Amino acid sequence: MEQAIVKVVDLSHRYTMQWAIKNINFELDRCGVVGLLGANGAGKSTTMNIICGVLNQTHGDVYIDGVNMKTDPIKAKSNIGFLPQKPPLYPDLNVKEYLSFCADFHMVDKRKIKSTVERAMDYCGLSHIQKRMIRNLSGGYQQRVGIAQAIVHEPKFVVLDEPTNGLDPNQILEVRRLVKEIAKERTVLLSTHILSEVQATCDQIKMIDAGKMVFSGTMEEFDNYIEPHTILAIFDSALPEEDLRSIEGIIKVEEIRDRHYRLWFDGSPDMTKRVMEKSLQHDWGLLEINFERSSLDTIFAQLSNNTKSKE
Repeated sequence: MEQAIVKVVDLSHRYTMQWAIKNINFELDRCGVVGLLGANGAGKSTTMNIICGVLNQTHGDVYIDGVNMKTDPIKAKSNIGFLPQKPPLYPDLNVKEYLSFCADFHMVDKRKIKSTVERAMDYCGLSHIQKRMIRNLSGGYQQRVGIAQAIVHEPKFVVLDEPTNGLDPNQILEVRRLVKEIAKERTVLLSTHILSEVQATCDQIKMIDAGKMVFSGTMEEFDNYIEPHTILAIFDSALPEEDLRSIEGIIKVEEIRDRHYRLWFDGSPDMTKRVMEKSLQHDWGLLEINFERSSLDTIFAQLSNNTKSKE
């Protein structure tokens, strides 16, 4: 059986008397995108910093490609590429100069620096602007340079902290495409608090709340776990709320704005079918109906409560 690229064993850390994370355990397979979800203060940043060797844990172990970060940090870190939320760019260097510096910093063989830098620029779509000063690049291209520095030494494990933060919609799509390309050859740990980002990019999910792992599974398992509990419906004319409440399974009705309604229901899988049939029977003129996805805060609360109930 192939060895996991990352193995986290009983990871715990406290800064003073309070535990930031407690007994975190997981493994990451080779290749693919894993989403690390966590609200502010949940322990996500602490976990990332320990995995990357930036912070020494109170208890537990981290193995990168079988190497213990605690006993052999230099060898373990040689297989890690890291893009923090604010890319560590030098604005007064051009793209090629900066990536050459990063390759040297990561102790790439000097005879191979030129070829590794060219490969990273080509991979991230930077070859045509390699002589441009970093300060003159757009936010999207600066983010690509940040990603390039994380892979220039060809690590097996790449950690990306909020890689689409502050980008416009087109830039976000480009970075998502790049992340998926990188994940064909490496394991990518993508830290974010944006649910749509996870759903568009990730294969697996690890969710931390209050310092504990509250979910670990595939994207499909995550989507199946978080069942929508409200429906958004639009009609071509206003309806009395009691008419909508008369539909079997509807618990509560809220008129959001003119002709737009939020319907709370009991979890019945055929709820949209019931609403459509009732609309046809009474000629309500249903124009649109969709499940409303749960917010990330709601998901955190649900998973956290389920974890506490099992303790």
